[in-house]
Amino acid sequence: MPRKNSVKRYYENGIYHVYNRGVDKRIIFIDRDDYLTFLHLFKTALSISPKGGSTPFDTTPTIREYERKNFYGKVDLLAYCLMPNHFHLLLKQHDPRAMTEFMRSICTSYGMYFNKKHKRVGSLFQGIFKAIDIEEDSYLLWVSRYIHRNPDDFRTFLYSSYGDYLGIRHSHWLNTSIILDYFTHSVLSKNNNYQRFVDSNAEAPFDLPYQLLEDEEYEQI
Repeated sequence: MPRKNSVKRYYENGIYHVYNRGVDKRIIFIDRDDYLTFLHLFKTALSISPKGGSTPFDTTPTIREYERKNFYGKVDLLAYCLMPNHFHLLLKQHDPRAMTEFMRSICTSYGMYFNKKHKRVGSLFQGIFKAIDIEEDSYLLWVSRYIHRNPDDFRTFLYSSYGDYLGIRHSHWLNTSIILDYFTHSVLSKNNNYQRFVDSNAEAPFDLPYQLLEDEEYEQI
């Protein structure tokens, strides 16, 4: 379970719910190309080779001037959802510093792209990103469900990883196996599947911090 008002632990193989929003709650994804550019940064940062494979998210070559470090084998992206003024991610880091470096690289690169394209200056995001470490399997599953249900039209699969979880997309830079394995190699597989779990109106059996973006009591990393 997440811990409020506690010192965040940076540990190997830790899984975190990561989120941030635009400064002053401003829009950070104005048009389709903005969303695709953010996703393209995921692809190049998490692929064994930035040019390897193909995804539906290949975008304009101008983004290449903002591409930074590669984190293949250091960070796994388990789930994501991009909303007009904020984002949610599930990340697994393989060393204690990987996630922080990954987020700094992605957000700096995207901020440079966004400011140049939209002719603005200054910070795009509201400070440094926030994160909650996840220790229990049940909490991991419910946070993934929350992320995928975040958009009002979540069944359209736009700008979230839900389509990959349903087999509609196959983004090689996204790790779906950690969560889906619970529904194929456990008691859950006997009477459930991931789509049914996400689409249902069931309530979580414990409190979930659904208002994370409004809750300043959570520490920042």
